[in-house]
Amino acid sequence: MPADVDASFRTVRRVAVGHFVVFLCVVAAVPVLTLTVDWWSAGSLIGGLSPSFVMAAFGLYVFFFTLAAAAATLSNGVEERMLGTQEREPAEERDEP
Repeated sequence: MPADVDASFRTVRRVAVGHFVVFLCVVAAVPVLTLTVDWWSAGSLIGGLSPSFVMAAFGLYVFFFTLAAAAATLSNGVEERMLGTQEREPAEERDEP
């Protein structure tokens, strides 16, 4: 049993590191694009907003939510597959009222 928990921990840690790398790349891409691509900060989208502003104001929040939901779902799935679900004992077997 401890080996299963250890293997699950290592797998979930690997998943978390992978999601962090994706997070870091996307967050770092915004200033890199601003410094290297002219249309990214000078272009005009909806209502005269630049693509950089739209990404910083709205896109990153959507990305953060999506990444968090994906990480939570994948981590829970990994734990459930590797460790299984705990069966709850009925109340009368636990000596509770």
